[in-house]
Amino acid sequence: MADPSTITMEGLPTLLEGDNKVKVAGVDVDGILRGKIMSKEKFLSIAASGFGFCSVIFGWDMHDQTYFKELEVSNKENGYRDLLAKPDLQTFRRIPWEDNVPFFLLRFFDPDTNEPICSCPRGLLQTQIDKISAHGYGAKAGVEYEFFNFLTPNNVATAAGNRTPSIAAYLADNPPHSLPPLTEGMFGYSLTRPAANKDFYYEIFETCRKFRVDIEGWHTESGPGVYEAALQFGDIKEMADRSSLFKLVVKSVAIPYRITPCFMAKPKQGLPGNSGHMHISLVDDDGNNLLARNEPERDAKWPDIANLSDLGRHFLAGILSGLPDIMPLLAPTINSYKRLVENFWAPVTVSWGYEHRQASVRLVGAPGTKKSATRFEVRVGGADANPHFVLAAILALGWRGIEKKMAITVPPLGKGQGVGSEADSGMRLARSLREANDRFMAKDSVAREVLGNEFVDHYGGTREHEIRQWDEAVTDWEMKRYIETV
Repeated sequence: MADPSTITMEGLPTLLEGDNKVKVAGVDVDGILRGKIMSKEKFLSIAASGFGFCSVIFGWDMHDQTYFKELEVSNKENGYRDLLAKPDLQTFRRIPWEDNVPFFLLRFFDPDTNEPICSCPRGLLQTQIDKISAHGYGAKAGVEYEFFNFLTPNNVATAAGNRTPSIAAYLADNPPHSLPPLTEGMFGYSLTRPAANKDFYYEIFETCRKFRVDIEGWHTESGPGVYEAALQFGDIKEMADRSSLFKLVVKSVAIPYRITPCFMAKPKQGLPGNSGHMHISLVDDDGNNLLARNEPERDAKWPDIANLSDLGRHFLAGILSGLPDIMPLLAPTINSYKRLVENFWAPVTVSWGYEHRQASVRLVGAPGTKKSATRFEVRVGGADANPHFVLAAILALGWRGIEKKMAITVPPLGKGQGVGSEADSGMRLARSLREANDRFMAKDSVAREVLGNEFVDHYGGTREHEIRQWDEAVTDWEMKRYIETV
């Protein structure tokens, strides 16, 4: 495959020689890829200038229902007009499970001003990258995803001529918890459990490699049918793209195996949820890590930061200061907050600590390890979060800390001290999407300061839609509890 960094408009015809079609896709606010196939001739004619793409992908929810509240980007008044979609040539790859069809990611722009639209996830992240690059900095990132896998029952009806089952059709007549897990019981880091489904397990790993979504680590996690993937650490923009594409790989590979991967934050009551841990570090133009201190500071306020640079301390302070105000980006659904409860290895307060896996921010990088490995792991987000928004928000908060030379005000969690303990002095993070979104949209929120009013108003409006959907829902729990007794 051609090196994407060397692809030019002039070289596109040669790159696509022998192809007759191209697939393109953009990312919506829920992190879902929305795209289509176009002829090669059409793609070549619009590759430089862009093409019209219906703005409704930013005017409806994940089930294609238009938002109750009309939002600025796409609405009845503007006729759900077209946006200008521009292919990003550096995202070129071929889809191995679709006969190597060429694939490109898109960014979305206002057709009148040619400015990026506020709701485009890839554009929002690029804006934050541009801020730090103007000062000679870059950022690297890594992502870890956990996800459940459910077996599709054999009695699920399939459409005529369709080899794949419809989970939506099954769930219309059956409770979700009737879906059996891929494997039973808790067995993290098992070497034997993957053998039971080894074709599926190894096909995901190999397909990710072919699709340039390389996996560094791949194993079972503690939970029935739960896997975890650590994607290859790299440039922050590329990492956000790969995170979205990883879900596409997993869901696509799973179809012929009659398996349903589930990235929702808390699929099962009483079990750990699905995390989406984000690692981030700052580098200079030569790729040198800027978070590591050349020599340990003997008189550091806390031993946890003895090896952390002044820049790194400001960056960490910025994250901690703004974390409560960006929660809808880290925990975007009603279900997200079922994961963020005490005693389930999920952080619930503004907290941090050196190599502390129960804190919101884990400082990684110790004496005796490579300084290039020094980084922050933000552990609040679930696997349901949009990776572009999460990384954009973390980068924006950290940069705010650097610009303001902020100091860390929250003491680190000590070993043996978990979140919610007496030693945890951090603020309790939001307990619901409503609480989180109210803070996110407040006039004086840090989110508005670092991400802009247009974005906050749009994204906050989409979360208001999600909250209303929940307010109007009648759940199985309510029926079981009240149908006979009240």
